[in-house]
Amino acid sequence: MKKSTIEEIRERFDHDVERFANLETGQIATIDATISLELITEAAKRIIPNAKKVLDIGCGAGNYTLKMLSKVPNLNCTLVDLSLPMLDKAFERVSVETSGSVEVKQGDIREVELPENHFDIILAGAVLHHLRDDEDWETTFAKLFTLLKPGGCLMISDLITQDTEILNEYTWKIYGDYLEGIGGAEYRQKVLDYIEIEDSPRSMNYQLDLMKKVGFSKVEILHKNMCFGAFGGIK
Repeated sequence: MKKSTIEEIRERFDHDVERFANLETGQIATIDATISLELITEAAKRIIPNAKKVLDIGCGAGNYTLKMLSKVPNLNCTLVDLSLPMLDKAFERVSVETSGSVEVKQGDIREVELPENHFDIILAGAVLHHLRDDEDWETTFAKLFTLLKPGGCLMISDLITQDTEILNEYTWKIYGDYLEGIGGAEYRQKVLDYIEIEDSPRSMNYQLDLMKKVGFSKVEILHKNMCFGAFGGIK
């Protein structure tokens, strides 16, 4: 199946700002969204308690940075997203929560120019599943590695798959049941259809192995529930 283009993804998010700006519910279609948000930000705080600079890729309306600021105050924040309306909302919300600088960059993380060896923390919340082939994944992870200071961490919360097809089918059936429980059969189909068109997630094993391959010294699993996980690596 032909996947959505970056432009199509950007357009969809341009029209979905308010939903992504709800810190309490976050993404209702995401299992354990609030748990994963808590875990990756708390882990980042414990790894680098004196952090000064955070980069939030695919920042949406800023929920991950806001949570990070509740744990490590007054960070200098760099927000990257495809969607300008999302960035405007994120800037508005983040600016009032930090005395540090807030910089926004509209664009694809694969192409946006950012300083190397610069960030203490990189947050990637529900964004990397938009990467496509192996080369795309590897070059993106390698870039994120170079952007971190030594000792810095990349923390990920995302949609994931299983490496074993029979278990993959099982986890997606459970997820489908979860969606149906929230919004009925029609909602289940709607979410699964847009995942099919827009997303190309990889397994947690794949991503942890890739982190090690590009140079991360440690990788950690924080949480996994069916086809969602929270995990990260330290440079």
